Amino acid sequence: MTMNSQQVQRYVLTYLEATGCSVIERSPNHVTVKLSPEADKALTNRPYYWGYVERTGVPAQTMSFTFIFDGEAYRAAQDSSMDNTPLPPSQAQPGQGPQQAPASGSPAQDQVMGRYFGHVPTLPQLGPGRILQEELRYGSRRLHQIFEAARDGGKYVNLFEQPDARQLSARSPAVYEAWLGVCYKIEFTCDLKREELHWLGISLKSGTIVPDFSSMLQSRQLSPLLAGNMHVQPAKLSVPEASTSLENYLNVQLSQQDYEWAEQAKERLREELEVIDHYYDDLVKEQKEEEEKKEAVQDQHQARRKEMVWQYEPKVLVSAINCGIFHLR
Repeated sequence: MTMNSQQVQRYVLTYLEATGCSVIERSPNHVTVKLSPEADKALTNRPYYWGYVERTGVPAQTMSFTFIFDGEAYRAAQDSSMDNTPLPPSQAQPGQGPQQAPASGSPAQDQVMGRYFGHVPTLPQLGPGRILQEELRYGSRRLHQIFEAARDGGKYVNLFEQPDARQLSARSPAVYEAWLGVCYKIEFTCDLKREELHWLGISLKSGTIVPDFSSMLQSRQLSPLLAGNMHVQPAKLSVPEASTSLENYLNVQLSQQDYEWAEQAKERLREELEVIDHYYDDLVKEQKEEEEKKEAVQDQHQARRKEMVWQYEPKVLVSAINCGIFHLR
């Protein structure tokens, strides 16, 4: 699986919005934000600072970041904005009105200094107003960290569908139906690997299973708060019972898969083991009189066989990425 820059941007902006971060500046190529306490704890690795804040009760100073989604476009836009920066009075053309002199360290001043002294590196801004820059692309360390933070923070949710204004003013309350939704990741692994995501939902009232539960949620407005004039219906299935039903359903779906890839992987494993066995059999024969060397070669042989089995043996791994109780109308 992979993500392009637009998908990365949508994911990151959704995470920043969900964690309550404040957007300072935004363009199609970047976003500058002041992190919320929740996001700062997850992304900045400052446990001692947050321990101090929690012990003393002092106001927290969260960090600010500029997340760049398209590095080339962002740098081109920055260069263009610097080229359009007004010149200081000493460089103004005749007939132009007086212009305000740029402050020390501004892009215009750095540009003028660069004409005389060569490239002048921009000094980092220190203190509470410091803004760090991170270029996010699929596979980058910071994006992986955001994935981990989103997964840890959203493993278990309890959400309610929000009613419309007409329902809020109705005389009788509407009834919620509780659903258990689980997102399973299935990994088909050998020397190659393929992953699938299965988002399943089961009604805790009727036991009905919906294979594509995410599409059922997309058009609904969900909130962790129970809206007024709404009633939560008691569940007939417990969460462990519903979870067992989903696992049984998933096992049936997996049993119907085509496992030709597994047979091919077993054949490749057999060929690799034959090559290894032939190589080490000849090597052992060369060590007829030296028992210590022979034992070392045999140990190495077994280690190589285990490594090949681990790499080529076909496996199907199933794990639950996240889950939640969804109260739907």
